[in-house]
Parts: sequence; C-alpha cells; structure tokens
Amino acid sequence: MKYFLHSAALTLALSTSALAETTLTVANWLPPSHPLVSELIVPMTEQIKEATGGDVVANILPAPLGPPAAHFDFAVNGVADITFGVQGYNPGRFKTTSLVELPFLSDSAEALSVAYWRIFDETLREAGEYDDVKVLAVFSHGPGEVFFKDADPTSPDLMQGTKLRVGGGIVHEIVSALGAVPVEGPSSKSYELLSQGVADGILFPYESVSFFKLIPELPIGVSVPGGLYNTSFYIVMNKAKWESLSPENQAAIDSVTGEALARMAGEMWDRADAAGLAAMEGQTTITPATEEQMAAWTEALQPVFDAKLAEVSETGLDGPAIFEALKAEAAKVDISK
Repeated sequence: MKYFLHSAALTLALSTSALAETTLTVANWLPPSHPLVSELIVPMTEQIKEATGGDVVANILPAPLGPPAAHFDFAVNGVADITFGVQGYNPGRFKTTSLVELPFLSDSAEALSVAYWRIFDETLREAGEYDDVKVLAVFSHGPGEVFFKDADPTSPDLMQGTKLRVGGGIVHEIVSALGAVPVEGPSSKSYELLSQGVADGILFPYESVSFFKLIPELPIGVSVPGGLYNTSFYIVMNKAKWESLSPENQAAIDSVTGEALARMAGEMWDRADAAGLAAMEGQTTITPATEEQMAAWTEALQPVFDAKLAEVSETGLDGPAIFEALKAEAAKVDISK
C-alpha cells in the first residue's frame, strides 16, 4: 500500500511538472549550420530554459513554415511562438529600421546592435511598429562591404555602371545612388548571378561571402569605414503567448533577451565576419576605400540619408535627432567584454 501511494504521488508530481512546463515553438528559415541559428537562436533557447528553471522550453521547428518574409506575421498570428527575420523583407512596413541600415555607422556589429536595442527601447517603440508582438531583440549584422569579379579597387569611378547583386530595400537605393546597377536576387542565388555574369559584384558582409561560397568568384574587395550598409533583424514573440506566462517567467526571459540578446547577436556576427575575412586570405584582396572614394560616396549618398531619416520622422519621431543619438550610443558601447 505504501509503495502504491508513493508511486501515485510520484506520478502526480511528474504529471504536474509536465503540465507546468510551457513549450514555445521557434520558427526557422535558415540552414541549421548558419551562425544566426547555431550561435544565436540555439543558445537563446538554452538560456530561456535555464533562466526559467525549465518552466519554459523553446523548441526550434525542424522545417520552415514558410518564406522568410512571412515570419513576422507568424509571430503576430501565433503560427509560431517565436520568430526571427529581416524587417526589410517586408517593404514599407518598418520605417524606423532605416536608422541602423544607413552607411558608415560602425565597424562592429556588437556595438551597433547594443546601441540599436537601447535606442529602440528608449524611443523607437513609440512608433508602434511592433505593438502586435513582444520584441525579444532588434540587432544589426556587421558592416556591408563591396566585392567584385574584376575592378580597379582604387578607382574613383569604381561603382559606375557596375552590376551589383543586392537583396532589395535600402541597399538597392545605396547602389543606385552610387551609379551602379542593382541586380536583385535572394542570397541563395548569389553564386548563380555571379558565375553566370548577371552580376559583376555584390554588397555583403564578410560572413556572407564565405557562407555562400562566393570567395572564388570575388577576388577583389573594398572595405568601407563603418560599412556601406547594415541589415536590421528582429526576434519577436507572439503577444498572447507572452502574456500567458507568469510574471516570474516573463522577468526571467527578459533577463536573457533585450540588450543581452542584441549583444550576443552582434558578437556572433563579428565572429562570423572575422572568420569570413580569414577565409578570404590568399584568394580575395581587400583594399580600404580611398579618401577620394569616401568623399564622393558620402556626397552621393546624402539624398538617401535625407530620405530615410524623413521616413523615420513620418512615424512621429525625430529621425535626424535619433540617428545622431544612435551614432553616439554606438561609439560608447563597451565591446571589450
């Protein structure tokens, strides 16, 4: 009888524990080997479990639920509990992301990502673009550089008439303003576009050139102080699911997301860029942009700056003032940790 009661009590305890555990589904559209998944999303799920003492478990789905552009709405509608993606995949929907995607901002994804989160948390939330979700992080990848199949990297006319693969959005406008011809196509088609001569070059961070196996196609690179562009990313959670969690578990998740998650994302991108640059050794020659090039590009891109900051101001915020605050914040972020 004693044994029966003990077994019953144990069974009840285990079933109660199972009921108490909340499982979150995490949507993923990238290969599991991509550093954004293996070095950010996977560790995030582990940290959520640890921070909540196992009360909340986040499981990454084994197959994509749909195209990358659909993932923000997957979180809005509860198709998945947590999703991540690029705001630029939804043109016109997110005006405030322009702030972090403009050229010449930072050589460190970590510094820019931490600054971006702080400015978002303090100010950008007010634009209301994320009211339908719980934002776990916003962050940026590393500085986007420019690579060519064949070019004189020091030429003042480096960009003129060159066909450059872009992913759309602000990069398209930057390339156009610099006199190049934008060739749009997904990252996965980059090798095809370059190898078949459809594109003469590409704008990418070092990580992407390596990850998409483009190094043999791109013997020439030009590094731009602060980058020619950055790409903004989000990690968000379904609002109803968030609100269903206990205050204790919400606080625990907040402790490992927000600025901490943005910093982890930036660190991941910086590591990936360093590895990508190292992989180019002996195959791709990287030349720093000349002062003449930088002066010409800065002047040519001023209309893009003006237009994008005006878009931010359309949300009711002061675009130029927030942009200056973002630059100042990025300059003071401690990346020595």
